[in-house]
Order: sequence, then C-alpha cells, then structure tokens
Amino acid sequence: MPRLLSIDYGKKRTGIAVTDPLQLIANGLATVDTKDLMTFLADYFLREEVEKIIIGYPKHLNNLPAEIVVEIEKIEKLLKSSFPHIKTEFYDERFTSKLAFQTIFDSGISKKQRKNKGLIDKISATIILQDFLETTKMETKS
Repeated sequence: MPRLLSIDYGKKRTGIAVTDPLQLIANGLATVDTKDLMTFLADYFLREEVEKIIIGYPKHLNNLPAEIVVEIEKIEKLLKSSFPHIKTEFYDERFTSKLAFQTIFDSGISKKQRKNKGLIDKISATIILQDFLETTKMETKS
C-alpha cells in the first residue's frame, strides 16, 4: 500500500512526515529548506510510492485562512502539476506548532534541542498526518 505524506509548509523550512506502508502511523521524515522542497520530494517519490500529500492549511481562531495560505495554495498547484499521479488535500493545522512544542517539552528534550525549529516543523507535520489518519478512520466508521 502506498504511503501518505504530510507537509507543514513554512517560508524558510518545511516539515515532512510520512505514514508506514499500511497507513497506520505517522512518522517524522525530515525538515528541509523550503527552497529545496520540490527537489527533496522528487527524490523521495523515486524511492517510495506515495498515494496522497496532506498539506497543512493554517487558519485563525475565527476560521479565516492565515496570510501564508496564498503561498501554500501556490505550492499545492505546483505539487499537482509536478506530480499529477499523487493526490493532494488540505488539512486544518490550527495549533499544531503549539502541540509540537508541547510534545517536545513533555518528552524531556533539552532546552537547547527545544530551540531547534526544524524539529518543531517535523513534529508539526507528524501531528497533522496522525490527526488526518485518525479523522479519516472515524469518518470511515460513521
């Protein structure tokens, strides 16, 4: 079974997570410089089969899209044109960065490592993907 991949897009860095081949568990894959995102993905897609890319879609508390959404929508169009065989889907990512930081804090990682924003991006992508998996399973059971 092909994997699912998630992206926590940022202007400087992008966190990436993938599922296991059975699409049960999300795992952090990498944090890449956003300028290198498409090259990284092209290389990854040569090695692994991916069914769908889940793209974090940030919204404010009032449910309006965040300012970066304009760039995220451009990336989604680029993904569709570059990898037409892979589906894309937006997923609400409100609070994932806060959850990622709290996860890091709760795990006992040192203060120096907690300042690693790349780690937060990768964990945010993992949270987005795991939440997507759980939501999809619940919708399937309904």
